[in-house]
Amino acid sequence: MNKSLPEQQVLNSSITALRLDKTTRTIMQWAHGGESKAVCVANVHMLMEAYWHGQFSQVLQNADMVTPDGMPLVWMMRLLGRKGQDRVAGMDILQNLCQKASEEKVKVFFLGSQKSILDRMRARLEKEYPNLEIAAMKPLPFRPLTAAEDEELMEEIHESGAGIVFLSLGCPKQEKWMAEHQGRVQAVMIGLGGAFPVYAGLKKWAPRWVRQAGLEWLYRLLQEPKRLLGRYTQTIPPFIFFASMQLVAHHLAPKRLLNAFNL
Repeated sequence: MNKSLPEQQVLNSSITALRLDKTTRTIMQWAHGGESKAVCVANVHMLMEAYWHGQFSQVLQNADMVTPDGMPLVWMMRLLGRKGQDRVAGMDILQNLCQKASEEKVKVFFLGSQKSILDRMRARLEKEYPNLEIAAMKPLPFRPLTAAEDEELMEEIHESGAGIVFLSLGCPKQEKWMAEHQGRVQAVMIGLGGAFPVYAGLKKWAPRWVRQAGLEWLYRLLQEPKRLLGRYTQTIPPFIFFASMQLVAHHLAPKRLLNAFNL
């Protein structure tokens, strides 16, 4: 990770310890400079994927920024000493950056998802941010791109002049894609996962009080029980266990206990 940014270890992942406004300013600075950066938006699912899979853990470690999207991560950071940490969620990043990009004349590129979703997003973006310069909105096939297709995509992004690439491929696919293209895409790549269909209006965004209470997972589960029940039962209980062990080790236990659980 970019070591010039403050960070906090949660389980075995380093989370960038910046508030939403500072996160937005940092990304905009990178975008103005045409820097190739990877920004991961982390929740409990992503952290458990990193805890269980060393290769994916390395992807997060090599990212330039990992924001705390889920409230459990925010609570952990606060309990570990980052008292002023707020939530830096995908939807907030998307909307804040679109506003700033429209004001500061930075082009944005939307990559992934489906054409129908991108079309609905474009309609809303043009209404809410009439000065936003959309470089392109391009869906990707479910299969991996061939080398020639990938090279063509790199050229398209470069020629578009985009400073920010919003990416929606789902976790962990989008994070791995960004890792593979660091240094090749001369823009800030941001993996936004499910933010595209929410912004398009195809899925409901939880009310603010639900998000602040850390119950967005339950709100989403009620919308998509078949897709999310298995994921949540596999990731939430172990996260609670390992997070509790980290907090005990941090506040009460000797450091060898912390190391024993790789925390």
